[in-house]
Amino acid sequence: MPTLVSERVGQFFLDTPAGRDRLEYTEYGAGEAWVVLLHGQLMPRRMHQPLARALAAEGLHVVTLDLLGHGRSDRPADPLAYSVGEFAHQVVSLLDHLGAPTAVVGGTSLGANVSLAVAVNAPDRVRGLLLEMPVLNNALEAGIMAFGPLMFAARYLPFTVRAVRGLTRPVPRGLVPFWAGIMLDTLDQRPDAMAAVMHGLFFGMVAPTARQRRAITAPALIVGHPADPIHPAADAAMLADELPHARFVKARSFLEWRASPERLDAEAVEFARSCWETPRRRRRTTS
Repeated sequence: MPTLVSERVGQFFLDTPAGRDRLEYTEYGAGEAWVVLLHGQLMPRRMHQPLARALAAEGLHVVTLDLLGHGRSDRPADPLAYSVGEFAHQVVSLLDHLGAPTAVVGGTSLGANVSLAVAVNAPDRVRGLLLEMPVLNNALEAGIMAFGPLMFAARYLPFTVRAVRGLTRPVPRGLVPFWAGIMLDTLDQRPDAMAAVMHGLFFGMVAPTARQRRAITAPALIVGHPADPIHPAADAAMLADELPHARFVKARSFLEWRASPERLDAEAVEFARSCWETPRRRRRTTS
């Protein structure tokens, strides 16, 4: 039988380049062994609900955050509000709000890149990195081809984004399978904010540089997928080679962690628990 864990929704406010904005998060479980999970681009924090519950059932205190411009957080239309660096600042501000000195920080796609930026900008706040599908050098062409047309549509054909939102928003999420609901939430966009998010990411920092990544000393578990041009396994493997205390795990497919999550959930639980069970000073000096 699955273990039931407490779930609480919270919010905090943050001064950003766009003004004073509200960010929303969900806590799973309790205790001092913090884990922060971050979603992919344009996706809601709810995508990590299954993993968050699995981690919390093992005694970890998990928080999923809607980064600015996503999910139920505010969505300003200013591109200056959106970059991996700004998102990393939001994660550190979340830790401050929660009173969490350190956490295992991780995420998927954009969330993985933001986690790397947190480790670069605030290394003393990161006990470990749980990264799925980082988007680095080998994803450039596919990323431009996938997200460039979306940015163009949001900026110059906003009625198309509004039309999709009009079709998807009324669908009750409780009546459709979980991942279908996540896709409906992902399609529930506002054209001005959607264009600003992608503009900011295209022309801002997408990920820390290779030199910055090689200086990260936190332990890391990196999951890569085969046959995924936007999130090539080569990027995940390259990152595992760059980070001095990283381990690479190859998923069987893009769908494994969604359709049959048991193996990768177990890897994530073991890794996150090890980050909290091993003294921080020893982890920094052990190869």
